[in-house]
Amino acid sequence: MGSLLRFITFQLACISDMKNHLITSFIVSIFIAIAALYFAFRHVPLGDLLLYLKSINYIWAVPAVFLVMVGFFLRTLRWQFILGSTYKIGIWQAFHPLMIGFMINCTLPGRLGEFVRPVILQKKEKVPFATGIATVAAERVFDILALIIFAVISFASIKVNAQVEIVFGNFRLNRSMLEVLFNRMIIICALLIMAIIMVNIPILRRAIQRVILVIPSLVFFAGEPVKTKIITKVCEPLIRFVDNVAIGFNLIKYPKKVFICVLYSVLVWMISAFSFYVFSFGNPEINLSYTEMFAVLVIIMLFIALPSVPGFWGLWEAGGVFAMSLFGVSTNAAAGFTLANHAVQMFPVIVAGFISAIITSVNIWQVAYDKKSVRQQQTG
Repeated sequence: MGSLLRFITFQLACISDMKNHLITSFIVSIFIAIAALYFAFRHVPLGDLLLYLKSINYIWAVPAVFLVMVGFFLRTLRWQFILGSTYKIGIWQAFHPLMIGFMINCTLPGRLGEFVRPVILQKKEKVPFATGIATVAAERVFDILALIIFAVISFASIKVNAQVEIVFGNFRLNRSMLEVLFNRMIIICALLIMAIIMVNIPILRRAIQRVILVIPSLVFFAGEPVKTKIITKVCEPLIRFVDNVAIGFNLIKYPKKVFICVLYSVLVWMISAFSFYVFSFGNPEINLSYTEMFAVLVIIMLFIALPSVPGFWGLWEAGGVFAMSLFGVSTNAAAGFTLANHAVQMFPVIVAGFISAIITSVNIWQVAYDKKSVRQQQTG
């Protein structure tokens, strides 16, 4: 208890020392999340929504939360496995940065958690920032690949009515938007795979590095001292960055390991969908099958790819209402289930991330906003 109090005191002291934009952005995030929920539920009678939330049997949240954490443990195993191609780290050395990163994504804007993870990994395990961020990007490729597979299966088994539409802020969530997001996901996945291949083929990587070395010649009007400084301060760090990124993507050289990561990703999303399904047992009027609930998960994941607030509050709910309406679930029941389930999915991650910060003595506010530290890791 004493160590917990000291940690909390330390974190609060650090917050007071941060620049004003830290506290401001956190407060703004809360207000934006509230506004997002308003946009998602402005057509749902508040009284009916509250009555539905009271009618839920929250005992089913216990196994659902357990499944959420099992899913994150599998994510940890996958990240450790990807890192293992070049750096061997323990399961807990991977788990804590991962949970802290996801916690920050849930509470602060800009998906900063994706950058915080490799920063913590560099500080604690001496893994270069570029290598760490490359492994995070590799994770996202596997996630997108799994979601594309499941989206194809889901869309083949359900018919998305073109008349169903949910308005959320400036977005109209409908079949056309779903198709746009699905195609965008395919394009992003293809571009990431191309980038991974480029930095892992030696001849292409050397070509990229030669292009970097041309930078000083572009400032032909500058003297030799300036060009030399550009080489040492810009070109050489960029070349090291490319090399470290290639190390982070080293897994692609081993088809068997790629296959294992695909299996990990499939399991992660199957367990996430099962968490949705289990929690639905305690929700009145929600009688969807596991397959249908999986389709709901996939559609929500596609919609939250849109610009959103920390934790995807509002857009997640709007996507859930849209998805469940395809299976005949009433708006009130869909809104109540989606809101409660969102909390079940998010809050354990926030708590686990905070506990990980306590265990590792990581100043979560500083690593999230210390841009100078991030820039230093990028060249390390």
